[in-house]
Amino acid sequence: MIREKRNKEKLAAYYNKFMEDGIVDPNVHPWVAESWQRCRAMRLPHETMPKIHKLTREQIEQHQRTHEFIVRYVDGLYEQSKQNFNVHNLSMLLIDDQGYVIKNYAMPFFQRVIEDIVGMRVLEEDVGTSSISIAREHNVPFLMFGPEMWIRESHNGDACSAPICVNGKLRYILSFCSVDQDDLPYDLLLSLLLTMKYSIEKHLETLEYWNIYKMMTEELPVSVYWLDRKEELKYANSRGLKRLEGKERLADEFLNYEHIPIRRALSGVPTHRREITWITQDRTYEDITTVLPVKVADEVESALVLSMSIEDLKTTIAHATGYSSRYSLYSMVGETTEFLALQHKASRVARSDHNILLQGEPGTGKQRLAHGIHQASPRAAAPLIVVKGSNAPVSELQEEFFGSLDGDNQPTAGKLELAMGGTLFLDEVEKLPVEFGDKLADVLQNGLPVPGSRTERKKLNIRIIAACDSNLKRLADKGLFSRRLYEYVIDTVMRIPPLRERVKDIEVLANHILAEMSAQHNMPPKRLTPQALHLLTECSWPGNIKQLQGVIEQAFFHTAGSTIEAENIKLPGNKTLEKSWKYDKDAFIAAWKAAGGNISKLAGMLDVSRVTLYRYLKKYELGPSKPARSRKRDSK
Repeated sequence: MIREKRNKEKLAAYYNKFMEDGIVDPNVHPWVAESWQRCRAMRLPHETMPKIHKLTREQIEQHQRTHEFIVRYVDGLYEQSKQNFNVHNLSMLLIDDQGYVIKNYAMPFFQRVIEDIVGMRVLEEDVGTSSISIAREHNVPFLMFGPEMWIRESHNGDACSAPICVNGKLRYILSFCSVDQDDLPYDLLLSLLLTMKYSIEKHLETLEYWNIYKMMTEELPVSVYWLDRKEELKYANSRGLKRLEGKERLADEFLNYEHIPIRRALSGVPTHRREITWITQDRTYEDITTVLPVKVADEVESALVLSMSIEDLKTTIAHATGYSSRYSLYSMVGETTEFLALQHKASRVARSDHNILLQGEPGTGKQRLAHGIHQASPRAAAPLIVVKGSNAPVSELQEEFFGSLDGDNQPTAGKLELAMGGTLFLDEVEKLPVEFGDKLADVLQNGLPVPGSRTERKKLNIRIIAACDSNLKRLADKGLFSRRLYEYVIDTVMRIPPLRERVKDIEVLANHILAEMSAQHNMPPKRLTPQALHLLTECSWPGNIKQLQGVIEQAFFHTAGSTIEAENIKLPGNKTLEKSWKYDKDAFIAAWKAAGGNISKLAGMLDVSRVTLYRYLKKYELGPSKPARSRKRDSK
């Protein structure tokens, strides 16, 4: 409350009159008068400072740690105005909502009678009437002149206190005190106090919002990066930091940094929900990425990157849709004998409850077939849980498959529990470490261990469909894959033929992909000319249906009319690559980036085997001898 300067001699007379006769002069401020009367009723001493309740040294240390975040901010504010405090002989107190002093600035409050006020409680029941107690009770800033204070020894100075509130709740009190100043500029004192009050309240509000944002970024399955104009990292959430593996710049970790649209955002152009491959020396991430320019006064000052793993996105969608399968057996098309035999066998084995092993080259459609089998099975109404195999540490795999305990020591379900009653699809199963494969086979056969029990196990009702790009039996024979897990999943083995063995299906598949593209994007249908179809059937398609789909999709979007000519088709290998990749690491990395980190695609582009590629990846120290495959979605 802003008050005009009062005559201190008159105020002293009012104080003496009350102390001697118990009479409140009408000129005494009503809030002050009410406080005097309460203090009198409590029989508080008023001549000298009484013994004040104070925290122990250990409590003070804990108290200051608790409020360290606000102390750092108030320290900065004080440094900006320290000259004013020195010139006008002012001191400042930061007090918590319970009345305990967190820190004192400049000269200590009540410096003549108290050496160290930090940790002391300065409520009305402790020190009597003060601007602190008035501001706290009435929740408004209050200027109090010396003779109005309850303790006579404090009459030589004035004080002004302001409550610091957030969302209507008292959080702190800021108090200014003067000593022996008859010419104190009260307008300056109040202006400074109210400015600091406003600043602290806004800072606390911002911290509250920031804490909520951090909780959101930590809980959502998204890697978050915030970069300044110099592309220096300003913030990253834990998922983002994990990918950086200790690096301070994104450009130092991601080999294809130039192709991530960060500089595009810093130029003011946003990128929304784009499929982007993030390539490191050790692994490849397939993400849906959004990069947004952050503007201040219409000037781009930074960029915000939000990147979500496609696999995590699929899991999120699965949660929302009840983990239902996306494809039926009849969403797969073909007319060749090989395909029709596969479709018939899939329909037959779907009705049984046998575990199934799908073997076929990358891009042949194993994931779509697994979805179709689940949908055609008696388990169709139950969940279909998809897990990508990886050579991650066994501890991480155990948490993913078997569950873990959260921060509150509560169990969280793993993929096995989520798949109860339904199907667990183990894609790229060959990547699972042997040690973990043995553990997984044990749990599938004997049940999940019950937390807190050494012997009790929870039986699992799960059908396993596993998919492998290579010969799983050969891997198991060589000790490169768990023999126990192999024997568990081979009830039924299905081989998916590569596209080169079903050339007559290329026309059917191409037309089916075009029809789906038209329906999915609400665009007019397009057709292939005979010359374009001939071009497609002459290709060997090392990447199989997935590669065919990529070529068809590119032609669909880059053809203006309704007819796709042969010249609109860009077959694999059309792009000229440097021949020096066998000897030049930079040339090899350029080819790897052009392939988006996809081993199969790169093998087709360079016209070499996958085994050769693994050898060169190891030679150029770009990853393990058998790096993780691209995580792009399986083709149809």
